[in-house]
Amino acid sequence: MTNDPLPAMDVARAATLMEPLTELAALAGAAILKVNRNVMSVNGKADGSPVTEADLAADQVIGEGLARLFPGIPSLSEERLHLAEPPYAGSLFLIDPLDGTKEFVAGRQEFTVNIALIVDGAPLLGIVGAPALGLIWRGLVGRGAERVEIAPDLSVDKVTPIRTRTAPAPGSAWTAAVSRSHGDDRTEAFIASRPGAVRQEFGSALKFCRVAEGQADIYPRLAPTCEWDVAAGHAVVVAAGGEVTDTFGKALRFGGNREDFIVPEFIAWGDRAAAARN
Repeated sequence: MTNDPLPAMDVARAATLMEPLTELAALAGAAILKVNRNVMSVNGKADGSPVTEADLAADQVIGEGLARLFPGIPSLSEERLHLAEPPYAGSLFLIDPLDGTKEFVAGRQEFTVNIALIVDGAPLLGIVGAPALGLIWRGLVGRGAERVEIAPDLSVDKVTPIRTRTAPAPGSAWTAAVSRSHGDDRTEAFIASRPGAVRQEFGSALKFCRVAEGQADIYPRLAPTCEWDVAAGHAVVVAAGGEVTDTFGKALRFGGNREDFIVPEFIAWGDRAAAARN
């Protein structure tokens, strides 16, 4: 494993990062689960979103782990945004230590740990851990995607390759993964344009994972969100055979090329051919 700066990261070199990043996501998830949700403190950020001691505990695990394992690659976390120096070129770790904080505070299991490796503005590797479910989804673009079952001792118990599915035939209903906590009119109109579409509600980046493993056909979010919410799931979906674009079919860019790391809109497609026809 190399610790030098990696401006020319390729798929083969990124593959060597997969196992240590999987272990790091599992450790961060364990730190989250140690927090007692009944007595934890919940604070508000400037944008009104909540942050808890679980967010901070997971962020510390990931931040220290990345600094130790890969000191040549810069990292940006939602919880350390004040340290950001955009735009980033070359390689970057983009992190959401606890995606779905609202779900976590509400006592639900639909929260994730998101770690993405961005190379030249595009997600190349993604890890999405769901600690309360004992699962991690991971993908490396060009090499495929997997669902990993994590044992109680945080070791890997079972690894299953996953793949997106073909879009429904004309006249058949689409299955759309939608946010449990963040609805918006544009997204609803997009889903309604597919008559008979079935909505499946999930929190956090689990929506990307359902598309990646062929349980949903599409995940649209036509309202602004942040790069760290999207990057890891983006990599998993693309690695599994899907596509993630804006409404014009253009690729998303990551690393702070937009103000405040905002993603204005995106659509995660299970079927690349359907994305091309949109």
